[in-house]
Amino acid sequence: MKNLTALVVFALLVIPFNAQIDVGGMVKNKVNQRVEQKTNQAIDKTLDKTEEGVKEAAKGDKKKSKSKEAGNEAGPGAGEEQNSNTNSGTEAKRTGTSAPAGLKTYSKFDFVPGEKILVEDNFASVAIGDFPADWNTNGSGEIVTVEGAEGKWLMIGKEGVFIPDYITDLPENFTMQFDLQCNEGFNYYTDWTTFTFLPTANRQKLNDFGRFSHPANAVRIGIHPTAAGGGTGRTSFQTYDNGGSELMNNEVFTSEFNNSSKTNIKVSIWRQKQRLRVYINEEKVFDVPRAFDASAKYNTFILGTPEGSQKGDRILISNIRLAVGAPDTRSKLITEGKFVTHGILFDSGSDRIKPESYGALKDIAAVLTENPTVKVKIIGHTDSDGDESTNLDLSKKRAAAVKESLSKEFAIDASRMETDGKGESAPADKNDTPVGKANNRRVEFVKL
Repeated sequence: MKNLTALVVFALLVIPFNAQIDVGGMVKNKVNQRVEQKTNQAIDKTLDKTEEGVKEAAKGDKKKSKSKEAGNEAGPGAGEEQNSNTNSGTEAKRTGTSAPAGLKTYSKFDFVPGEKILVEDNFASVAIGDFPADWNTNGSGEIVTVEGAEGKWLMIGKEGVFIPDYITDLPENFTMQFDLQCNEGFNYYTDWTTFTFLPTANRQKLNDFGRFSHPANAVRIGIHPTAAGGGTGRTSFQTYDNGGSELMNNEVFTSEFNNSSKTNIKVSIWRQKQRLRVYINEEKVFDVPRAFDASAKYNTFILGTPEGSQKGDRILISNIRLAVGAPDTRSKLITEGKFVTHGILFDSGSDRIKPESYGALKDIAAVLTENPTVKVKIIGHTDSDGDESTNLDLSKKRAAAVKESLSKEFAIDASRMETDGKGESAPADKNDTPVGKANNRRVEFVKL
């Protein structure tokens, strides 16, 4: 009522005398109209939100349905690689999942993982909130789960260096892969995260291997996401001679790693003697013929977190896999009659092939294309996690999925391929360690 009186007084003061005809009524009508207009707007917004909610719920139902289909009705605990700790305890609030990528998104990916897995670290046995006991650091970090991402992650942010003590040898032919993500809103002015391979290291002097140090004969890869405040995602590499002087460096723009897509990236590193290849997701960003020193013995991997990191910025890493060399697919299948790969990966408890398997599939497809009379049996294997009969069924479905992919994506005649599955019945390694389980999850190609 006070507001209405004030409006009437104001109108009497500003409206000419000869126009002052039932001003109170006019103002009252105007107020009523504005109230009605505001009410209508509020109702419209509420209805819009309700409609959006219904649409999102429908999408969610469809995603759940697809998820069930992808699981092949195996149910919880079926077919290994399950993690019961997801979304419990300390949780990094990084939300969102993207639609599953198809194999063709990795059509340029020629990375072939090593033949024997040496390291498989997904932090599954580390308690939420702890720092892994088999790592060393002069900084700090903790194991977390991330909303919208599978498994556990090592979250690090404050300046420091981090060494996985279980890596004590890096063969002259090795592959390394890991998943990486950053917090949403990662700052442009936070420095690079670095990944350094060293021939020698005094592990008690961690400060010697910080972001800006120049270790002898080191090969260093740097990654920086697209970040708040501007700028583009970047990947770099540097190499150093035996005196610590920089020999080579380069930097390229990569947009896949960013602070707003709410997804992680897959980093793949491939060493073949002196040669270095680096991939961000499916893109090969470096292929350097003489990056590693031919006379040096590399035995240490160091992760360096950003110097001068902005408050709240965090880097998260998981699913670290180190394997020996790239297999000679052609020789093993044609001359030895058998080829085993750990490079064809599947979603947990599912026969859906992950897109980063493209390089391994492309490699075996090339062998079959070059040898058109060769027929093969494709055999799937699992680890021993889950129910034995379910794992057997899953291994057969996975072998069938590989056959379908080779036929559909690479035009290999389906009549040249038979399939079978052994489940957990023919282990290649022990089933009581992450490395052993990873070696048991494999696909065999046997020449017929």
